[in-house]
Amino acid sequence: MKKTQPHAPQVRELLLQALETEQGGIKIYQAAVECAINEDLHKEWQGYLDETRTHEKVLLNVFKELGLDPKQRSPGREVVGHIGQSLEKAIRMAQKAGDREAAQLVAAECVVLAETKDHMNWELIGHLVEHAKGDGLEVLKQAHEAVESDEDHHLYHTTGWTRELWIESLGLPAVLPPPEEIKQVETAIGAARAEQARSQML
Repeated sequence: MKKTQPHAPQVRELLLQALETEQGGIKIYQAAVECAINEDLHKEWQGYLDETRTHEKVLLNVFKELGLDPKQRSPGREVVGHIGQSLEKAIRMAQKAGDREAAQLVAAECVVLAETKDHMNWELIGHLVEHAKGDGLEVLKQAHEAVESDEDHHLYHTTGWTRELWIESLGLPAVLPPPEEIKQVETAIGAARAEQARSQML
């Protein structure tokens, strides 16, 4: 397939949003870790928090290598920041309400929402590396390779945790840790297969 010259301002926009997502994600995970009462989930989220801090550093290096300003604001970045702050605030609201199990569930949902955006950012960066031509793509390729598997893990595993915590809260048999965790899922196909296999794990 012929490679195309990308639209430079939109590449910068994607990177600004990706950086904002990681920076907001650090605060979301800090709040989520406080709400995790399941020991396995607490350990999982603490690991994700550490990885998200690393992802921020990876992106800051991308900005440095490409000569971009990591503090630059854009309307899109402002929206991403607003959503991130709202998710953190939602976790804090649930925390203050006093029901620890409910707060853990809200935190899980907020992590899934944040990681959905985060995962898409990195998918788009990967698509850019594969299909675009021009300067700076090697830096993006290295960043994508360093981060991609973490992002898959964060999204698919926390989705599994959220589903199973909800099922448990409904008074139904749940698989905890979730099938995604047990089967060490790293892909969308693997996540679908893990969910299908859950009934055999009960």
